[in-house]
Amino acid sequence: MVPFAYPGAWIGATAAALLVGVPIVIHLINMMRHRRVEWAAMEFLLISQRKNRTWVVLKQLLLLLLRMAAVAAIIFLVAQPKVSNELGKWFGSTKTHHIVLLDDSFSMSDRWGDTSAFDEAKAVVGRIGAQAAAQATPQSFTLLRFSQAGRTARGTQPDVFQETVDRDFAVRLGDTVRPLGPSQTAAEPIQALKAIAQLLSETESDRRVVYIVSDFRARQWNNPADLKKRLAELTDTGARLYLVNCVQSARPNLAITDLALAPGTRAAGVSMYMDVTVKNFGEAPATEVPIALQQDGAPRPAVSIPQIPPRKAVRKQFPIHFPTAGKHRIVARLPSDAVAADNFRYGVLDMPVGVPVLLIDGDPQAWDARFLALVLESEKRVRTGIIPRIEQPRFLSLNRLDEFHAVYLANIERLDASAVKALEEYVAGGGGLAIFLGPRSRAKFVNDELYRDGKGLFPVPLSGRALLRVDHLEKAPDLEIVDEKHPVFRVFVGQKVNYAAMLIFEQYFAVPKGWSPKPDSTVRVIAQLRNRAPLAIEQSFGKGRVIAFLTTAAPMWNNWAKEGPSFPVTMLQMQAYLASQPVGTLAQQVGTPLKVEFDPGAYERQVRFLTPDEELSPTAPTDAVPVDGALAASLPKTDLSGIYRIRLQKKDGKSEERQFAYNVDAEEGDLRAVGKADLLAALAPIKPDYAQADEFQYKVEEAGYNLFYLLLGLLVALLIGEQILAWNASYHPPSRVARSGKGGAR
Repeated sequence: MVPFAYPGAWIGATAAALLVGVPIVIHLINMMRHRRVEWAAMEFLLISQRKNRTWVVLKQLLLLLLRMAAVAAIIFLVAQPKVSNELGKWFGSTKTHHIVLLDDSFSMSDRWGDTSAFDEAKAVVGRIGAQAAAQATPQSFTLLRFSQAGRTARGTQPDVFQETVDRDFAVRLGDTVRPLGPSQTAAEPIQALKAIAQLLSETESDRRVVYIVSDFRARQWNNPADLKKRLAELTDTGARLYLVNCVQSARPNLAITDLALAPGTRAAGVSMYMDVTVKNFGEAPATEVPIALQQDGAPRPAVSIPQIPPRKAVRKQFPIHFPTAGKHRIVARLPSDAVAADNFRYGVLDMPVGVPVLLIDGDPQAWDARFLALVLESEKRVRTGIIPRIEQPRFLSLNRLDEFHAVYLANIERLDASAVKALEEYVAGGGGLAIFLGPRSRAKFVNDELYRDGKGLFPVPLSGRALLRVDHLEKAPDLEIVDEKHPVFRVFVGQKVNYAAMLIFEQYFAVPKGWSPKPDSTVRVIAQLRNRAPLAIEQSFGKGRVIAFLTTAAPMWNNWAKEGPSFPVTMLQMQAYLASQPVGTLAQQVGTPLKVEFDPGAYERQVRFLTPDEELSPTAPTDAVPVDGALAASLPKTDLSGIYRIRLQKKDGKSEERQFAYNVDAEEGDLRAVGKADLLAALAPIKPDYAQADEFQYKVEEAGYNLFYLLLGLLVALLIGEQILAWNASYHPPSRVARSGKGGAR
């Protein structure tokens, strides 16, 4: 069977067998229309015709054959038949373009024995190149790694692009592939497929063979809707598709998925906690998992997780302390396993000298604010890192609040509309607000301006002041913790000493009778009095939080600030809970460009980026460019995890170094793979060729030479010949001018 350049071209070939008979049918129909009429003059002509019959019939037969051949040539021209035998070389050829998409995401670093998935992949690439070089027909080659496809900052960068394959190509390809290694990115095949579609012209006449050399992890291939669409577009253009799998089975793997500060005050000299999270991607439990830790390059005590269930993540908390302000590095590391890149997690923490907190007191004497400042500010024996600032209510209308990590309102009688608006914007943007009521507080102001039918900052409506009557019969504590898991009231739960029994609450603001939070609201009562009246209520407001106490902070309506350690501990816990400073991720993901901006009046233009592998691959200084009144510079290549540094030169001669942490996408460490049957079923109706890396061999197709141009030339020759023969075989009477010239004038 003769192959064609495009799938379904056999339909055109079948149609050719039918359409080439059209001229015969037309001729037979015309013959049926003839009618015999005897005419004496015609007998003379018939005698003459019999003498020339053989020649006339031959010309008519040739004309019919030419027309039939022209119809067949047109149909085969569309189908484009190809031949690969030696005879085909005399007619012209189509080049075969081998396009290899090489998965170099860090899951391809999966090792077993003395090899790895990426080693197997490189061997496959080498075999494809060698087999292409052994072909007698013209070949070209493109090699694109997943990590080099569609990068926003650098664009697509193939290692080999449409290079002509010759006798020495296999050697050149080996020199290119040999030093390559898996990246630390989580690059996906969809980007490589998009990049190939953009790099290669849709009108390219080469026959394409596309190879996806990968580990086919379930993360990308379990539900490949987008991939299927891209692959269908390739095969619709006539490309042949190979899927080459470089792994035989999934191996267990552990990965550090997160390294973050626990909620708390972040400041130099303050003890705090960090959380490290480890995920088990295997199918069996992992036991006694050690995590090595480094702080500013020096080892510190390791921590251990007793057990991690299969396909689950476990968080472990450990204490940390940075005595000085500035940038500090923290590194967590797991023991070696199948994949190394996700065994490390890096963080850079910027420790300020202290955390500014704003205390607004409606009383000129500021008793509530003074008691709050007393427990929040740093002491000689225990450093809190909090820097309280006491101000009057008008401060809210005249100053920016975003520099403060929390705002406290105490005993406020009223606030200007501009102050209320400033507070709402601050909390909605992620700030924390604590409100204490007192003798100067007015229920009407709170309800009208702060509560506003549940739309404002205050979480509950107020009915007025109330007294908590002494109960001489029941000696229950005045304070009852409703939410025992809430971090603010942790000191009252699970302690040997019952701190709640020491507290006496005499006055408070009551809520309307029958009030309760709406089911769809974020309001929740976290502490109440023994008569079930709410005392501490929390609500979310935008991105921030509000906690309202319906009593005083100072020991005026209660003795809380004077009895035991529960008051200062609760206030410090609340400050950590409300703090507006983000304490989530401490790093960026590899592949994200590193950008820096600085003041042109204070710094020189030259910038030096230093990468984690600076000793092996040093970077050159670069000049920043002006952007919106500032100087900006960027490092587009951040494909390694670790600590990146930026060195700036100040105009006063001093230098400054900034540090940034980059981590891998730990989910790439999920080594579950999709098997052949499931993969082919998910890609149906696409029918790619599938093979394991150690068994893969390129199938040389018989169709290598395209007869398009030969057929085009033949069609032109047939049409010209048909016109000449048709003119010669037809009757052409002499022109009137010729007849008048021979016979003379009448």
